Amino acid sequence: MAHNQGNSLLARLFDRVLPTAPDFFGLLAAQSRAVERTVELLVRFMETGRADISAEIHNDEHAADQVKVANIHTLNEAFSTPIDREDIYRAIVNLDDIVNFCKDTVNEMDALNLQPDGHTLEMSKQLLIGATALRNGFSKLGHNTGDAALDAEGARKATRQVEKLYRVALADLFQGDNYIQMFKKREIYRHLTNAAERMAHCASTLHDIVVKMV
Repeated sequence: MAHNQGNSLLARLFDRVLPTAPDFFGLLAAQSRAVERTVELLVRFMETGRADISAEIHNDEHAADQVKVANIHTLNEAFSTPIDREDIYRAIVNLDDIVNFCKDTVNEMDALNLQPDGHTLEMSKQLLIGATALRNGFSKLGHNTGDAALDAEGARKATRQVEKLYRVALADLFQGDNYIQMFKKREIYRHLTNAAERMAHCASTLHDIVVKMV
C-alpha cells in the first residue's frame, strides 16, 4: 500500500514538473471541422441567398474567434508540443482566417445589396472541397499522418480551382458597362479568393507538419 502511495506521489510530482502536453492534434481537428461547417453554410447561402444562413455564418465567425484565442492560449501555456509551435500557430490563425473571409463575403454582399450568382456558388463549392480536405488531413495527424499529405494536396488543388474560377468571373463581369456593379461584384469575388489563399496556407502548413513527422 505504501509502495502504491509512493508511486502516486511521484506521478503527481512528475506531472507538476513535466505536465502532459495538450492534444494539439485534437484541437486542430476540431477547428478544421468547424471551418468545414462554416464553408458548408457559405455554399448554402450562395444557393439560396437566405438571410438566416448569413446570420449563422456571422455567429460562426464569433465562435471561431473564441476558438482561435483559446487555442493560442493553450499553445502559449504548453510546456511541450508534438510538432513545431510555429506550425501549430500558423494552422490556428489561417483556419480562423478562412472563416473570417466567409463572414466578410456575406457581410459585404448584404451591405452592397448583392445576390449570389453562378460564380460565387462555384467558387464556394471549391472552397468546401478544400475545407473538407483540410478536415480530413488534420484529423489524421498523430495516427495516420502520412496519408494527410494527399489531403493537403487536395486542398491546394481546390484553391487553384478557385483562382481559375475567379479569372473566369472577372472576364464575364467586365463585358458590360454597369461599372458600379462590376466593382461591387469584384470585391465579393476577391473575398472568396482571399479565403482560398488562406486555405492554401493551411494546406502548406499541413504538408509541412506531415513531412516533419514521417
